[in-house]
Amino acid sequence: MSALKTSALRLIKPFAIRDYALLASALVLSTFAAGMWTVAMVYQVRRLDGGPVELSMVATVNAVGLLCFVLFGGIMADRHSCRRIVVLVESFSFVLMTLTAVLAISGALELWHLMLAGFFVGAGSAFFYPAYSALLPKMLPADQLLAANGLEGTIRPVVHTALGPMTAGFMVAALSPAHAIIGVALVHLLALMMLRRIPKKDAYNAIALEAGQAKPGIIRQLREGVGYTVRTRWLLWTLLFSVISVFTFIGPFEVLLPFIVSDHLHGDAKLFSFALAFFGVGSAVGSLLIASAKFPRRYLSLMTACWCLGTLPLALVGYVEQAWMLCAILLAFGITDAVGMVIWGTLLQRRVPSHLLGRISSLDFFVSLALMPLSMAVAGPLTHVLSLQSIFIIAGLASPVFGAIAWWAGKFARDEVEHPLIDEPASVAEGELR
Repeated sequence: MSALKTSALRLIKPFAIRDYALLASALVLSTFAAGMWTVAMVYQVRRLDGGPVELSMVATVNAVGLLCFVLFGGIMADRHSCRRIVVLVESFSFVLMTLTAVLAISGALELWHLMLAGFFVGAGSAFFYPAYSALLPKMLPADQLLAANGLEGTIRPVVHTALGPMTAGFMVAALSPAHAIIGVALVHLLALMMLRRIPKKDAYNAIALEAGQAKPGIIRQLREGVGYTVRTRWLLWTLLFSVISVFTFIGPFEVLLPFIVSDHLHGDAKLFSFALAFFGVGSAVGSLLIASAKFPRRYLSLMTACWCLGTLPLALVGYVEQAWMLCAILLAFGITDAVGMVIWGTLLQRRVPSHLLGRISSLDFFVSLALMPLSMAVAGPLTHVLSLQSIFIIAGLASPVFGAIAWWAGKFARDEVEHPLIDEPASVAEGELR
């Protein structure tokens, strides 16, 4: 069998399991709806005569809702049925978008309604994604998790940043922002219909507890999750590396990159969007490449190397003279970032105990996002002290330096040898195939 055919079969193999196919379809639809909401929300704010400040307020409360509930969402994923959680979140999202659409169509929608909706959208994500992460290894054998996470990483940038916003943009142009919000509600309804077709199996509905263990309190479960993270060297040092890496590059990437396009390349919004598209394409390509391969033997080292080497080209962003140079940098950044993210997600699902997976996933989410607003807040004022070139040099070099420290302090090389994750074919239970 050719290598290409083997890779293709590895990619589609998880879809032979009906429950996963339904869950993956629901995730695609939910992500599509989220992409539509980003555009519908922007133009609904403008329809209300709002400007950048009002738009920033709606976007900020979305992040606040996510950060406020993500740790609690992880605890709930470990205490209750993951299937029930994703169904309830999708039901809530459908009701929320329906009410928002009704208010918008009737002309009664105000800015505070959009802010409230944005807050609850973020809160819903805080419950959905830890439950999804904990549910995935209960549906799939270990050797198929890499392909599933890779496909998610491939689809997400395409659906969330391209197809969803494009669809909403067409609806806004042809009809109105209110009609686009109706479209968001309908897509959530389709996702809900998919999720409700997933059967109520004991593996999905039972509370994931160790044998003979009584259900602990919420605070105790949070302490247990934090304690496991602190005691687990590879997990602790990866999260510490993630905090520093995100803080050093996300602000320049999100806030200062447009000024590189306008001031250095003399480009407009079209060129900026085109450059960002290369990052999205890189993310999809990187996810697809790692998804079609076997799980790497040196998984911690490869993951760390991707995240370190991927940010290194950012040091050159301040010196680009032509658009193709910036596009090439962002393409490389997208590929390496996606490869590392897919390995990381699969690693959590394969090495973290099942009764802790929801909490550890939410801790990962929380830690990764905690300093993101601060990074974006300081990036602008920092330009009064340092040049754009200097800031991007720091952004590009910080991750390799701290990544090397994490690799050494976390003893990644020894750990991955002592805990090999070798793909072993697993048979699919009868009745789970299409």
